[in-house]
Amino acid sequence: MDAPRPRGIVVFGGGTATNSLVDVFESIRESRNCHLSYVIPISDNGGSSSELIRVFGGPGRLVRLIPGSDTDTERASIKDLFNHRLSSDPLQARLQWLEIVEGRDELWTNISSEKRELIRSVFNLVNLEIVKRARPSSVFNFSKASIGNLFLTGARVFTGSLESAIYLLSTICGIPPTVSTLPVINTNFTHHISAGLADGTQITGQNSISHPSAPTSLPDDSALGNGGDSEVEEHDRIEDATLPGSLPTLRKPYIDFNKTTTTTAAAANPAGSSSTAATNPAAAAADDDLPARIERIWYINPYGHEIFPPANAKVLSAIRAARAVVYSVGSLYTSIVPSLVPRGVGAALSAADGNGPRFKVLILNSANDRETGPRAAPLAATDFVRAVARAAAGSGSGGSSGRGGNSGSNSRRGDHHHVVVTDDDRRDEDAEAEVVRRYVTHLVYLEGEGAPRVDRDELTALGVDCIRVYGRRVDGMLRYDEAGLTRALEAVIGKPEMLRSRRNTSGQ
Repeated sequence: MDAPRPRGIVVFGGGTATNSLVDVFESIRESRNCHLSYVIPISDNGGSSSELIRVFGGPGRLVRLIPGSDTDTERASIKDLFNHRLSSDPLQARLQWLEIVEGRDELWTNISSEKRELIRSVFNLVNLEIVKRARPSSVFNFSKASIGNLFLTGARVFTGSLESAIYLLSTICGIPPTVSTLPVINTNFTHHISAGLADGTQITGQNSISHPSAPTSLPDDSALGNGGDSEVEEHDRIEDATLPGSLPTLRKPYIDFNKTTTTTAAAANPAGSSSTAATNPAAAAADDDLPARIERIWYINPYGHEIFPPANAKVLSAIRAARAVVYSVGSLYTSIVPSLVPRGVGAALSAADGNGPRFKVLILNSANDRETGPRAAPLAATDFVRAVARAAAGSGSGGSSGRGGNSGSNSRRGDHHHVVVTDDDRRDEDAEAEVVRRYVTHLVYLEGEGAPRVDRDELTALGVDCIRVYGRRVDGMLRYDEAGLTRALEAVIGKPEMLRSRRNTSGQ
């Protein structure tokens, strides 16, 4: 009789940063022989995903957790195919796409005929749908399109199921059945997010939150009644998959955007040169800070009204069956928090009856970005921890904890001047520590120039254990060393032999 499989691991992530740590999580999964589940957001509306959303609706981008191989040439070729992006020139991109659809592109090299024809059948379907949906006012733009996202869109359109599309991709790529990629919300509809800032500003759409762009605050009713809805009417004349009257900022293509912020540039250039502003004013304008810290993230419908979607039932089951949850590196407010606020996630994470994860580990980013600014007051490690805890604590509630719930700031703690600590303050601190410990038990972090500040005493007071690991500089940026990060996570979660030893010594 087979021994029971150890409790699994759940990773919250969603972007390129999480992709870079896939080998770390896979190594731990293999050593423990357990299930590994990636929980990913579906609210991304930037890059080529914005074009898929505009024409097809539904989720437009999913994380590319496709394993590579140094020995299996077919698996390596499949990964190269699905990770490929078309040219930035729309006409050249369209020609490249047709070469792939027709099976003539060199990307098909080393892919077996049966898999090639299965993949091509999905490509042919999505190509047919693109042609069918073309209108004089709306033609699909292939610029920078991700082949993997085009495949997932075609598979979703064919099956009518986002989960089935992910399953088909996983099967073709040879992803083991013990590894799952789970959208936090299982839906065929587009879901967007908004951010509320400390100064009252509201920013709508993931791309506008994460990347510098024009203001997208919702217009008030008086503006809509005095010509402010002209842009809405203009977009309504375009025949695409968005609903009439949708917010213009949720309908615009964002194929080109600048991911580089001044914070990131400073980390890559310790000398702090500001020559960018002189040589490239457009890039300098794209470095604009958010005017204040982000206080809350919530989901909205296409008209900007707040909604409270339930989490994918499989996500909740995976969390309850897990020994550990890992909040991976990546965009705090557009990759991690959107997967924590749907209804049910917080309750699953904080289950105190043994039906929830014991360890909740936050891997701290190696640098602050636009979301975790502004530059004058960047988030420290404690702010990251609070943002995660408050988002989970207020998940889907719509009450006071939900509406103010995922702030990364704390005005009293953020004030470095002398304050008088009262008994009420101590009770508040004890209550906060109790809440934080439900959702974050450990922090793994790097030390180095540009990294968020870590106050170990403050985190210890919140009940969070801190583990420092060594990193390395890659192209001027501080990165986690995979071997060091693996050892740190195993020290928290425990290696299988360590767990067996503990059971033996306890008399079980």
